[in-house]
Order: sequence, then structure tokens, then C-alpha cells
Amino acid sequence: MSTPVHDLPAQQGAMKKQPAHPSRWKRSRGTRVRITNGLFKYYFLFSILALCFVLALVIFFIGKTAFLTFNDISLSQFFLSFDWTPEEGKFGAASFIVNTFSLTALTLLFAVPLSIGMAILIAEIAPKWLKSFIRPILDLLVGIPSIVYGYLGLTVLIPIIRSVSGENLGDGLLAASLVLTIMILPTVSRISDDAISAVPKKYREAAYALGSTRLQVIMRVVLPAAGRGIAAAIILGMTRAIGETMAVVMVIGNTAQLAKSLFTPASVLTSNIVMQISNVEFDSTWNYALHMMAFLLLVISFGLILIIRLISKKRGDEAA
Repeated sequence: MSTPVHDLPAQQGAMKKQPAHPSRWKRSRGTRVRITNGLFKYYFLFSILALCFVLALVIFFIGKTAFLTFNDISLSQFFLSFDWTPEEGKFGAASFIVNTFSLTALTLLFAVPLSIGMAILIAEIAPKWLKSFIRPILDLLVGIPSIVYGYLGLTVLIPIIRSVSGENLGDGLLAASLVLTIMILPTVSRISDDAISAVPKKYREAAYALGSTRLQVIMRVVLPAAGRGIAAAIILGMTRAIGETMAVVMVIGNTAQLAKSLFTPASVLTSNIVMQISNVEFDSTWNYALHMMAFLLLVISFGLILIIRLISKKRGDEAA
């Protein structure tokens, strides 16, 4: 059967589009793919090595300066003494360490129940339109600079605390913990929300099939299944609370003393560093002691991140 005349141009165009040497074209394409994959491989390897190098430099230089502290003072004086009067050569950092952990514990006491409750509301109870409204707001709150929270705490929260408590000064652990609660609440809520949403639907269906109520399903099935993710969210919030500086500086009072009440002006490791580091000589015990405080914060942060990694690893092993 002869080919119609009007189909000949189309067939000739199709023949022209085909490569003259298919094997050579495939080899060149394979070579480009290998070169591209190799470049990306070495680029990612270089990025990882650069990150590790920078991190090692930070640890080395801070640690090198920090440990010079113990050339002039003893370990017990630095960690166990509450007397911080650098002008007299006394560098006891125990009050700052205790205040730091007290502030973190008080912040978690306020933030954790609120954050987990909000995560449960978003993931399990709220309708879709409310979820689509709350989640972007929480994401927006995460990105607000900490100094904005500190300014609001200084101008709005502290006057309220003064009027309610009757104290002359509203600065202290209570004001700082409330500001930090507002700061870390979006982070802990969103990560907990993701952990709860990741619980398989079959767990809920099985619990409902056994006659459980919604509250029982949430408390006895969903939260235990999402426990490791929620724990990771809490630790991340704790890390931010420990390392926060500007918001705390503006509301805690910045007084080098142990906080004996929620309304006593005090100071923590971060606020003491930022308030004094610019006023000391570099080659002085005072400067070395401030670097040791920074090194302590670094060690605490690394410890908390290591805990998160261990939790994630156990979670992955259980899932496997």
C-alpha cells in the first residue's frame, strides 16, 4: 500500500528529529549525568566539612579563652560561689547558673501545657478552616525578633505585674519567664502539632472501635504515640529559652544576685555576658570568666541537641 502524499512531510520531520547516532547521544547524556552527580556530591561534602570546621573553630576559641579563667581562680570558686564582684577579684557564677536553670524551668512550667494543649487543638479538634488560620499565625510568631518580645514585656507586661503584685519593680524571673513562654510557645506547638499529626490514623480507628471516647483516644493513644516528637519539641524550646539574650535582658533586672523570689531583679548567664562583655579588658580574668559562661551555654545547648538526636534515633529504630 502506498503512503499518501500529504503524510510524507510529517514522516520526514519525525525522521529529522531522531538523533543520527543514538548510542553516541546516550553516552554523552550519561557522561553529563555522572559529572553533575559528582559535582553535587563534592559540593555537599565541602559544605558539611566547612560547617564542621566553623563549629570546631567556635568551640576551640571560646574554650581556649574560657579555661584561662582557672589560672587565677579555682573551679569551686567559679561554680559554687555566689559572690560576683569582679572589681574585687571575686568571680562566683553560681547565682547566674542557678537563675538560668530556674528561669528555664519556670518557662517550661508555663509553656509546655499551653503548647501541647494548642497542638492537640490544632491536630485533633479544630476544623480545617481553623487549622488553616492558626498554623500560619504560629509560623509568623516564630519569626518575630526577640527584641520585639522584650520591648513588649518592658512596656506592657512589667507595668501589669507591678499593678497586680504591688511590687515597686516588676523585673525578675516571672516577667522573663512569661516573655520566654510567649516566644517558645509557637515553636513547641508547631513541632508537637506535626508529631501528633504523624500518628497513624489506624491507631485512632482501633481505639474508637474498642469504645474509647475522644479524650481517651487523645490521652491514651495519640499522645503516647507522639511522645518522642513532643519531647523533642520541648527540648528545642528549652534550648531557645536557655540561650535567649535580648528579651531577657530587657525584663529580668540585670542584677548580679540570686533570685529569692519571682519579683527579685536578677541576672542569668546570657544577660550577664551581654551587659558586661563590652566593658572589660580582653586579657583579664573578668573577660575569661564571661567566656566560661558562654562555654557553659554552648555545652548545655550541645547536650540538649544530643538528647534530641538520641530521641529521634530511638524513634526511627522503633518505626523500623
